[in-house]
Amino acid sequence: MLGLPGSTIVNAQIAGGARYVSETAIQDGFALFAKGQVATIVASKQDYAGVDRAIHNLQTDLSKVTQANADIVYDQIPKGKKSIVLIGTLGKHPLIDQLVKSKKLNSSDLPGKWETFSIQTINKPFSNIDKVLVIVGSDKRGTIFGAYDVSAQIGVSPWNWWADVPVQTKSALYIKPGVYSQGEPKVKYRGIFINDEAPALSGWTKEKFGGFNHQFYEKVFELILRLKGNFLWPAMWGNAFYDDDPLNAPLADEYGVVISTSHHEPLMRAHDEWRRHGKGQWNYTNNDSTLREFWRAGIKRMGNNESVVTLAMRGDGDAPMTQGTAIELLERIVKDQRQIIAETTGKPIEQTPQVWALYKEVQDYYDKGMRVPDDVTLLLCDDNWGNIRKLPKLDAKPRAGGYGIYYHFDYVGGPRNYKWLNTNPLPRIHEQMSLAYTYGARQIWVVNVGDIKPMEFPISFFLDLAWDPTRIKSDQIDQYSEQWAAQQFGPTYAKDIAGLLAKYAKYNSRRKPELLSPDTYSLLHYREAETVVKDYNALLALAEKINTSLPPSYHDAFFQLVLHPIKACANLNELYYTVALNRLYAKQGRSATHKMAEKARALYQRDSEISDYYNKTLANGKWNHMMDQTHIGYTYWQQPAQNKIPDLSSYEAPIAAKMGVAVEGNALVRTDASDPLVLPGFYAQTPEIGHYLDVFNQGITPFTYQITSTTNCLQIEPQQGKIENEQRIEIRVDWSKAPPGFSRFPLLIKASTGQEISVYVDVQNIISPELNNFKGFVETDGYVSMLAEHFSRSLESPEVKWQQLPDIGLQAGGMTSSPATASIKTPGPGSPCLEYSFYSGKIGETRVNALFSPTLEFNESSGLRYGISIDDGPIQTVNLHQDKSNQAWERSVANNVRSLFSTHVLTQAGAHTLKYWVIDPGIVLQKIVIDLGGVKNAYLGPPESPRKELLISPNSKK
Repeated sequence: MLGLPGSTIVNAQIAGGARYVSETAIQDGFALFAKGQVATIVASKQDYAGVDRAIHNLQTDLSKVTQANADIVYDQIPKGKKSIVLIGTLGKHPLIDQLVKSKKLNSSDLPGKWETFSIQTINKPFSNIDKVLVIVGSDKRGTIFGAYDVSAQIGVSPWNWWADVPVQTKSALYIKPGVYSQGEPKVKYRGIFINDEAPALSGWTKEKFGGFNHQFYEKVFELILRLKGNFLWPAMWGNAFYDDDPLNAPLADEYGVVISTSHHEPLMRAHDEWRRHGKGQWNYTNNDSTLREFWRAGIKRMGNNESVVTLAMRGDGDAPMTQGTAIELLERIVKDQRQIIAETTGKPIEQTPQVWALYKEVQDYYDKGMRVPDDVTLLLCDDNWGNIRKLPKLDAKPRAGGYGIYYHFDYVGGPRNYKWLNTNPLPRIHEQMSLAYTYGARQIWVVNVGDIKPMEFPISFFLDLAWDPTRIKSDQIDQYSEQWAAQQFGPTYAKDIAGLLAKYAKYNSRRKPELLSPDTYSLLHYREAETVVKDYNALLALAEKINTSLPPSYHDAFFQLVLHPIKACANLNELYYTVALNRLYAKQGRSATHKMAEKARALYQRDSEISDYYNKTLANGKWNHMMDQTHIGYTYWQQPAQNKIPDLSSYEAPIAAKMGVAVEGNALVRTDASDPLVLPGFYAQTPEIGHYLDVFNQGITPFTYQITSTTNCLQIEPQQGKIENEQRIEIRVDWSKAPPGFSRFPLLIKASTGQEISVYVDVQNIISPELNNFKGFVETDGYVSMLAEHFSRSLESPEVKWQQLPDIGLQAGGMTSSPATASIKTPGPGSPCLEYSFYSGKIGETRVNALFSPTLEFNESSGLRYGISIDDGPIQTVNLHQDKSNQAWERSVANNVRSLFSTHVLTQAGAHTLKYWVIDPGIVLQKIVIDLGGVKNAYLGPPESPRKELLISPNSKK
């Protein structure tokens, strides 16, 4: 029990942690700031230099919050003070050790623990002191984390400097009685990889600091520690941490940040150092002695700095070392490297932490039998797109070096770079990294964060999750987001801001900005493209509304963390939508073609203006170059040298007016009475859905139009008017006036040009008597579309339960089986399944499209499988990874969904039950679409079908 006998430990400042700072006096509380005075801090000269830095940063933070100065004294109790703050490391602070010896401070849970701290108040600790607040750590970082925990609790965000989050002044600060701790972190090394740092971060660091020197890294080290991380892969695009500034490495060690090097930079030598200092080829077969000396110099230079040494070798420039798998060669390289480490450090090799990254083709070496000694950490990796490739086997023998994960928020490579803005929704990060933790990858978690900015939100989440992956549940991510928003902007708008953060990342993950094109979203079907734009613009409207409501001191931070990515992405999506309209209009001969071109050019210019504001105006130019990343005009995986507007089309309109008509769902145009167009159908099951037709001018001279109908059940708005360029006509059905059964109604569109054009409207006011008592999804428009979380019934077993993962999908949440470590199941009676009730009037063969998160076969299987059946039909086994081609993988990560098909037969019309069966764990189902002949081509697929109230059985949950 950490703390005084009988006391209760509560979690400190992390997601869901307890608040132990109050702005009002509390009985038995400790007055950290009261009556204009800040309690004196007592440190020790015997403590670590990094601890002293953190204490001075806490002093600065207190002055920001209180507008008063806190004194720091060393190794003595200040005279005339009745309450003091003791901050120090166990065994390094004599006064704290005295309290332990006198049993006034119970520290029994601290010795030998990794990065553990305790914050507690003690009454009458010394003869002349009434109260003492003790912030004590088990080791250097434990103390540092304790100090920064208090900083966060009094109101100083870890992003105070890096995102200009303001500090609000307080009139008083009291520490509540009790003992506060986070215990030990569940993942030992938790950190970030600065990568792909040109042109944004490199341009910024050169202007602000003169390069990637110790002045820059001081800011990075402090950020990592404030976020309770401890690990860094430094920037390496033309940069070399040790070589660029000799102060970088010793300063990292002083701060308490563990330095390692990336997956292809062995023995503490940056890749660019070989370009600078290497001789001969980067090839161990014919240049081994030179490479050994190069590496030996790296270990010698490392000295006693706390480090994790990367082993093995990849080819020059982050490429494969050889064609094929040269296991014998790589095993020799590792053996030689370990000998260099042992000889140079003079320590047993097991005492130097080492890591072997199974990145890209290197995993093939492992899969084909290569092994490294037990003390080496195996760093498993994702596919660069957030999908973990391999996890330890559940029955694997424990390794002394353990396992870790290298993850990506940013990537340069195929199928396309993604470097510009955050595209990483927290639910997916949580699902994949929780999977990693469950399977035992707990030694290192490092994430590629690109330029650091603008990944602030997911970086916070990743490091908080790494501290304790069990503390944040999948259904608590919204709560986490709200707490994070409150930490940056206060509680008033925290819920709305959390929603903005979640939604823009979700929208960006549907299709990363660099992958967007005018053809991504459908212009014709399900109003998909315009809905995507409306969704983004709705976010933007709310973000701008909140921005105007926040005090001006918050505007810079809000722009960086919330408004900018929403504004930039809303603008970009509208740009591509407008270009798509321009191209369609040119094909259709619309005079509005040039207006769409003008709008596209304005949106393209607006993109530059948004970036320029970030660079030049925001925070008085503090972040200049941070938005230099190109993101428009990709033609293959690599970024364009500069942004380029998509090609625009033109149409030379004649002077004379000429009416054209087009309908939703069809690119064809009619200009006369021949071959009428037909609108998509209207169905009584979806009474709220309307459709549209466009009346437009193919010429320059305006004309008037009027629409007449043979029925009063159609609502036409506007029914008449004057057309200069175009007019969208919305058609809806007044179902109270619609005749029963199927009806086809003609609309006649007359123009002052003398043209008459007909459009047919199909209305199906058919409610089968069987539907009166049916509960489930109802077919309309030739399909049944069902979101995974809207099941009718769930059947579980003692071993396997169903878990809903909120907001993980492209459109909504997802469903997965739990636990992820469950054994393989054989589907059948009594086996876990999800049931989806649906009603269809069709008979015959139908195709079912099941859509999943793009999870990989992390369990070294031949693929993750599920079962699917309809009614009493056979249970089909489908393998998510039946197509292992690179093209299939590229398609799944680009679309951020893996789409699988199975064929079934409906033997009769009416009610049916689709069953989705568990076979392999770890699969996340997002959506099921039953194609009954009507599914149209669209990126996100058809919207969810109408769903009557569902009947849930006792052995199920909704």
